[in-house]
Amino acid sequence: MYKILLAALFLFLGTTGSGFCQTSPLSTSSTKAERLYYKADEYVKARDFDRALATLAEATSKDPNFAEAYLKAANLHKMMGNKAATFQNLEKGLQLLPYSATLGNYYFELAELYFDQGKYQQAKERYADFLKAKPRKPAAVAWAKQQMASADFAEKAMQQPIDFKPVALPQNINSFRLQYFPYTTADQRFFIYTARVGIKPEQDENIYVSQRKGDSWQAPVSISDAINSSANEGAATISGDGKTLVFTSCNRPDSQGDCDLYISFRTGDDWSKPKNIGNPVNSKAWDSQPSLSADGRTLYFSSTRGGGVGKEDIWLTQLNEDGTWTKPVNLGEPVNSTGRDMAPSIHSSGSTLYFVSDGHPGMGGLDVFMATREATKQWSAPKNLGYPLNTPADEGSLFITSDNKAGFYSRQINSDDGYGTIQLYQFEVPQEWRSSVNSTYAQGRVLDIKTKKPVEAQVQLYDVEADSLVQQVGSDKISGEYTVVLTEGKQYALYVSAPRYLMNSLSFDYTSKKALTPVALDVYLEPLEAGAAVVLHNLFFDSGNYDLKKNSKTELDKLIAFLKLNGQVKVEISGHTDDVGSDSDNLVLSEKRAKAVVDYLAAKGISKNRIRYKGYGETKPQKPNTSEENRQQNRRIEMRVL
Repeated sequence: MYKILLAALFLFLGTTGSGFCQTSPLSTSSTKAERLYYKADEYVKARDFDRALATLAEATSKDPNFAEAYLKAANLHKMMGNKAATFQNLEKGLQLLPYSATLGNYYFELAELYFDQGKYQQAKERYADFLKAKPRKPAAVAWAKQQMASADFAEKAMQQPIDFKPVALPQNINSFRLQYFPYTTADQRFFIYTARVGIKPEQDENIYVSQRKGDSWQAPVSISDAINSSANEGAATISGDGKTLVFTSCNRPDSQGDCDLYISFRTGDDWSKPKNIGNPVNSKAWDSQPSLSADGRTLYFSSTRGGGVGKEDIWLTQLNEDGTWTKPVNLGEPVNSTGRDMAPSIHSSGSTLYFVSDGHPGMGGLDVFMATREATKQWSAPKNLGYPLNTPADEGSLFITSDNKAGFYSRQINSDDGYGTIQLYQFEVPQEWRSSVNSTYAQGRVLDIKTKKPVEAQVQLYDVEADSLVQQVGSDKISGEYTVVLTEGKQYALYVSAPRYLMNSLSFDYTSKKALTPVALDVYLEPLEAGAAVVLHNLFFDSGNYDLKKNSKTELDKLIAFLKLNGQVKVEISGHTDDVGSDSDNLVLSEKRAKAVVDYLAAKGISKNRIRYKGYGETKPQKPNTSEENRQQNRRIEMRVL
């Protein structure tokens, strides 16, 4: 290690912007100071760095204006990791010397240190001095220009601070030395995060969970003995329903690279043994910091693998129907930059991505950014979340709840022992940071209508207008619980199905502006036997008309899939109306609507021997026709097993 340090030191002293020390006359007129300056080189060769620094300090005491001695001391302090002393000596040395192109890299080093301290004007001046020296390294030139743009941004951001008032989470949550990567379930019932007791290597990272009771978070506990181990587990993400967990672990026996992504599933209160997600998601590189979509079927993560834009990039993979994951795709520009782009956090709506980066203009170090998915499915240019969330220091990951109201993030806090802590904070989300759309959730249990026992079922949520599957989750086989996220501006069809049961369909209409509130909804499934019936909630007709509207296609295709899967089942499609209008007109309309459904099914290959239709008009109301809400429920199409 010392050989490496010494070689690097001589390389820095001999070639990095300090060639003047060997060929140019020194700025001191003190013979004693000059002798001490060269004596320090002998101590460096002998690896006695402390004595070399003491000798240089003695030289500057002989001549306080001895610029080269300060610069040489700055070099030594930098190699020894003393940033404060590096800055003090570098600033002093350059203040004593006139501008010179030979000092170019010193100007660069001082500009970086000014930037780290948030002294943006001084940083810009020194970057300008560096560029004026016409450096030959394109990467350094590009970085200096980017930092100058960041300094301009930072100065403006500090003049226009965001209304951001973070509050530390309770001490029972911030009970560790280090805690970070916060996440909640869609209903905000569970709060998960990564924590370490201390900074020593033997004090490993683990995943903890706290449950909300009322307005309070309970004392955190290890998420599961099946998950936490003697290895490091952390940077975890959880699906909206709290049943899928993806996390990072490093150097396990089954690892493919430095750090890999692992997945675990919850049934009841128990988590399965974690499984390495494997190829093609994990690589031989560093793969970490995952973020799951609400339904757990889309995964964003950070990686240093080849084929990206910068150092660390954000990648995306999706779950196939057979349970495998697709080959990861780089998000590309404008999200990824030539710098570090990490810690993605996808909002429950899927419309907004939060992440940290040092490759876009910012306050310095890693800043928090947001990007919005546009109508073209492309990501917008990242937006810096501004000051005072972002500072010259590195910022950690940020999580915004599905309702856009609460946010969580971590921040390093200095402490008396010099090591600091990382604490978790909560804040009310400023309007500027909110996802482009609000979300809520539907939650309940899937139950057998006769036994009232939980049913393990598939729950699918479709965007009716787009006729596309937007979420797919499973109900818990122990409790029957399910959770799906609903986003404003959409009309949804919810389908719940299980083997040996009649499928059930429900409808959620959020196309009109309304307050998004959680929906508590238990779904009952009828055993697949004669007499079982279900209302088809997502078949649509204009008033007084029997032509199926275009947005009925999702429901019709689900009916076809159900009938093909259950090839022996015969059904009756029945039409029903409210009491508005004449009895005869309602009878005709109900029959024509039922026939329209059967005709569609027959045209798509369902044998007419298996399907029949009948209109009942207003003779079988579900509710008394005493209100518009009741009448709407009475206007319906039903399917009954024969």
